[in-house]
Amino acid sequence: MKANSKKKIGGLSLIELMIAMLIGSILMIGVVQVFGASRTAYQLSEGMARVQENGRFALDYLQRDLRMAGHFGCVNDQARGQIAGALTSHFTANGPMDFGFSVRGYDNANPTGITLSPARRAGTDVIVLRFMSASGIPITAIDPAGSTVDVDPTKWTVLTDGGVAAPTLFGVADCAFADVFVADSVNAGGGQVGVPTTVDLARYGASPEGGPTMLYRAESVVYYIGTGAGGQPSLWRARVNVDGSSVSEELVEGIEDMQFRYGMDRRPAANPSGYIETQGSAADVGTSEAEWRRVGQIQVALLAASPNPAASAQAQTAPTLFGVSTAAATDTRYRTVYESTIALRNRLYGN
Repeated sequence: MKANSKKKIGGLSLIELMIAMLIGSILMIGVVQVFGASRTAYQLSEGMARVQENGRFALDYLQRDLRMAGHFGCVNDQARGQIAGALTSHFTANGPMDFGFSVRGYDNANPTGITLSPARRAGTDVIVLRFMSASGIPITAIDPAGSTVDVDPTKWTVLTDGGVAAPTLFGVADCAFADVFVADSVNAGGGQVGVPTTVDLARYGASPEGGPTMLYRAESVVYYIGTGAGGQPSLWRARVNVDGSSVSEELVEGIEDMQFRYGMDRRPAANPSGYIETQGSAADVGTSEAEWRRVGQIQVALLAASPNPAASAQAQTAPTLFGVSTAAATDTRYRTVYESTIALRNRLYGN
């Protein structure tokens, strides 16, 4: 008879299996924690990068146009106080296109006579800037009787820079006078602009070689905070039309708040010193043209937020902009405040 052979079957006991599962769970928890920490760090880094980028772009847009406020060719805002009738604005006083106000701010309010779309977000400031574009075209011929000015048509693109394909708002200026008006007619191909008869073209000179009088595109723009296409607050710039309507463009997303402070010359606008003595809100400046011509410096504060949640916990304190507290947030987005001080170079005395 053949003896039965018995094989010894090997395996894990219940205790060994539980120990292995415990060790595996500990390792898995560690991996998950490392992944979560890495994800949080990435979100925070991404949020900070987006906020810094948006804040930089927003300040760049504002600084560029704020520095242009009051530019009327050779006749800058300071010359207006020294030369009688240096600037003639052919628009209703205190209206939406009154170029007597090169800069005017509004504290948590909509600009007078101007319709913004989308609407301004509550609690945010607004600033209106008016100026002639940085570059102009020398005027080669002036016809006071026919109320026309001629320029070299090959240079017409100078007047369409900045996304204005068909400008109708112009300025004529030399180093003594300036007029801002809506053209009666525009012939870009022929380089001719029809000027309203209210503009005194006889006080300007021209030559076939160009100059000394220049033709500029005039700008009336509003910076404000509105709801962007993505549903989040954004910085908007609106170009104002003669009737007070406006065409807005979204510049930078994620800008939740904007506040301004205005530096005022210690002397009246007619006799400026160039010395900024006081800082205040728009209400501290006043409402008249002369009061706003005292402003030679502007401080701007922006609250920028990341487009997506970027932190594991909400900040304990709400940001403040020039002492103005913002609403407490609960969405764990990364937020920071950017501030800048801009000199209005066309308000600098002696320049």
